[in-house]
Amino acid sequence: MIKIAPSILSADFANLERDIRRVSSADWLHVDVMDGHFVPNITIGVPVVKSIRKCTDFFLDVHLMIEKPARYVEAFAKAGADLLSVHLEADGPAGIAEALRAMDDCGIKKAVALRPITAPRAILPYLEQLDMVLVMTVEPGFGGQAFMDSQLDTIAQVRSLIDRVNPSCRLEVDGGINAKTAPRVIQAGADTLVAGSAVYGAADPSVVISALRG
Repeated sequence: MIKIAPSILSADFANLERDIRRVSSADWLHVDVMDGHFVPNITIGVPVVKSIRKCTDFFLDVHLMIEKPARYVEAFAKAGADLLSVHLEADGPAGIAEALRAMDDCGIKKAVALRPITAPRAILPYLEQLDMVLVMTVEPGFGGQAFMDSQLDTIAQVRSLIDRVNPSCRLEVDGGINAKTAPRVIQAGADTLVAGSAVYGAADPSVVISALRG
C-alpha cells in the first residue's frame, strides 16, 4: 500500500494546526528537522514536534537532517515522534549504530536516510533492523527543489536490497514529488512518498494526496 506523508516544511507555520488538518486524508505527517550544520538551513526542533503531537494523532515521520543525531533521539521520541530517520552522512558508523540503539530503547521506529551522493549499499550494515529507508531525490536542506532523475536508479537498487534482506522495511522517497514524478518513483520501488509543495500548494490537498497514491 502506498503511503503519503505531506511535509510540513511547505505548510504555513503561523497556521500549522490548520494546515495539519488540511492534509487529514494522508497517512503520515513528515517533519523536517534541520540544524544549519548538516544542511544549510534551520527549521524546527523538539518544542515544535511536541506541539504538533498535542494537536494531531498523525503518525509523525521525523526526518533528522542534523549532525550526530544520537544526541537528540530520546528528546524527539519523548516529544512524540513515531519514527526517526537519521542520515548516514551525519555521523560515523558507530554514531549511526548508537542512534538506532537509542530508537530501540525509546520504542520508536527506525530509519536511515541517503543523500543523492551516497551509494545504496551503504544501508547494508543496518538494513536488517530498519523499519524504513529514506532516499532523497533532491539535495536535503530546502523544499521546492526539482526532482533528480538520477535517483531513480538508487531507488531501484535500494528496493532490491530491501527485498533481499528485509522485505518488511518501507522505502520512502522525498524531494520533488508530484503527480508526474510519483508514478516513476513507485515504479522504481518506493512505497512511501513525501510531498510538500505539491500538496500544500494545491487548493484542495486531498485531491493531490489521492492522485499521488495513483
